[in-house]
Amino acid sequence: MVKKGTFVRIEKTILEPEERTSKIPDDTKKVPFKMWTKGYLQHDCELNEEATIVTVVNRTDIGKLVEVNPFYELNYGTFLPEIAEIDRVIRNERK
Repeated sequence: MVKKGTFVRIEKTILEPEERTSKIPDDTKKVPFKMWTKGYLQHDCELNEEATIVTVVNRTDIGKLVEVNPFYELNYGTFLPEIAEIDRVIRNERK
């Protein structure tokens, strides 16, 4: 059970595949157009149930509860030995 007041992310479908324009790529036409919004839960709720939230700009929205305490997962890619070698060379040149 996720408690009222918890920071969460909801998901809702804006357009079903058959409602999407024909002027988009074929693979895009096959999937629904979805939206994800973060905000504070307005009632106790379980994951994957309909939830009402209020966003940080005080907008109310309703959707399926998909994540609790969402955060950004930024990633600069995998380790590249070449970058480490460049770093070593630059540091040695500064001496």
